[in-house]
Amino acid sequence: MDQLPLPLEGITVVTVEQAVAAPFATRQLADLGARVIKVERVDGGDFARGYDTAARGLASHFVWCNRGKESVALDLKDPRGLDVVRRLVADADVFVQNLAQGAAARLGLDAATLCAAHPRLVAVDISGYGAGGPYADKRAYDMLVQCEAGLVSVTGTPEQPVKAGIPAADIAAGMYAFSGVLAALVRRGATGRGGPVEVSMLEALAEWMGHPLHHALHGGTAPERTGLAHAVIAPYDAYPTADGGRVLLSVQNDREWRRLAEQVLGMPELGTDPAFATNAARVAHRARTDALVGQALGGLDADEAVRRLEAAGIACARLRDVHELAGHPQLAARERWREVGSPVGPLRALLPPVTLPGGEEPRMGDVPALGEHTGAVLRAVGMTDDEIAALRRDGVAA
Repeated sequence: MDQLPLPLEGITVVTVEQAVAAPFATRQLADLGARVIKVERVDGGDFARGYDTAARGLASHFVWCNRGKESVALDLKDPRGLDVVRRLVADADVFVQNLAQGAAARLGLDAATLCAAHPRLVAVDISGYGAGGPYADKRAYDMLVQCEAGLVSVTGTPEQPVKAGIPAADIAAGMYAFSGVLAALVRRGATGRGGPVEVSMLEALAEWMGHPLHHALHGGTAPERTGLAHAVIAPYDAYPTADGGRVLLSVQNDREWRRLAEQVLGMPELGTDPAFATNAARVAHRARTDALVGQALGGLDADEAVRRLEAAGIACARLRDVHELAGHPQLAARERWREVGSPVGPLRALLPPVTLPGGEEPRMGDVPALGEHTGAVLRAVGMTDDEIAALRRDGVAA
């Protein structure tokens, strides 16, 4: 069977973006075949380029979120630089921005303004808190939004709330921007009109807070912080093993508890003991329940613990660190790793998690150097080499 084209081939995206939320959204579009033109500052570019040097001298955030894009470095405070962006947008299908609140509107690059001028354009504004309301102008970074959205209040131990170890608010906003673009493109296919799309980090992460939020709304109390344990199920936690590992298990019903008691704990009587026979009883006696499970798994190495739990039909997992994730046997067996080009040579990268129906490979392009494509893109919008040289001489382009 002939391989199908990627779903977004022929779609052009122009993005004035920084950090994670918008770059993560537009990287998904690039992976699906869209041409993504990334407009960066001339003085250092997307500031995520400078977060660290962990990826062989490149920043890990930038490598993650920016493969497959063309980098154009322009000074948008100069009318000549802004004019280039407007010329690019005139021929684009999608425009995405996550500048500081109000900055895009001052440049005439907000979604409402652009869509009024270009009815077929899908234009996306990504912000911390949305265009209106008392928080509209508040500075919004991922950790701050995690706090405002309540995520930190339900993450951690009873003694200490902690933020998520990944930029959850940025990722949530990026994924809703990505899905919003796809939905708007489908609608444009039917109506011929694009339109503005707005996504805020707070509202995206508030949606992800659905379980604890509805628990509090309808049950009257917020779930307690329980570390790796589950707030309302026991046993459901990570337990140390004899070789220094940790194995997490989850008992979802009383039948599973009886199997665990008989086949792993070696104490079948616990299956009918009133102190442990029901989940409500095990939660009420959580410390005793965890002690019994911990004692049994503590005498086994991690491999044997997992083998016995799986033989008993108990859901379980190893507590892996990120190095172990990189070597995960399931990712290797499913051939999920690829290499992408970059200014420092090939870098490992995971395939996007959506496998397309025709088996076509996502377009995992190179990570661009700052301004790597400036000349080619400016020529494509009709500028001469002399005009481009003048912009570079004046610091408007790089």
